[in-house]
Amino acid sequence: MAAVRGLRLIAMALRAVTLWPGGSRLLAASRGPRALRELSSSSPEAGEGQIHLTDSCVQRLLEITEGSEFLRLEVEGGGCSGFQYKFSLDTVINPDDRVFEQGGARVVVDSDSLAFVKGAHVDFSQELIRSSFQVLNNPQAQQGCSCGSSFSVKL
Repeated sequence: MAAVRGLRLIAMALRAVTLWPGGSRLLAASRGPRALRELSSSSPEAGEGQIHLTDSCVQRLLEITEGSEFLRLEVEGGGCSGFQYKFSLDTVINPDDRVFEQGGARVVVDSDSLAFVKGAHVDFSQELIRSSFQVLNNPQAQQGCSCGSSFSVKL
């Protein structure tokens, strides 16, 4: 319980110093590949507050989701480094959710969790011992554990 309360306090602190993009609920890539190419890294829409989906993530989501299903990414307190990523399939979009769409695949992140993963890439990795969605290149993470599902935040 204390870990969840700590997560919310840190999220509120990060939100206080972070400028959120105004009102847009969709990733620039959902406007089409041309719009994505036209955005530069200096553009506020290009990376600030965005989640990027790899081709393998998009492909796997298109295989496993049906109808209005999407992948929900959450950050919760726990794991060996302080915070951990949690993935689940969901069908309900809440008012504080941000929707990131690419190639018909959708990933949804609540505003508290977005503070911890903005600018990161969501990937699907398939190995001999496991297959899983993973967060890669998270600019908000200071360090992570060897399993890749736990991290500590930059302050």
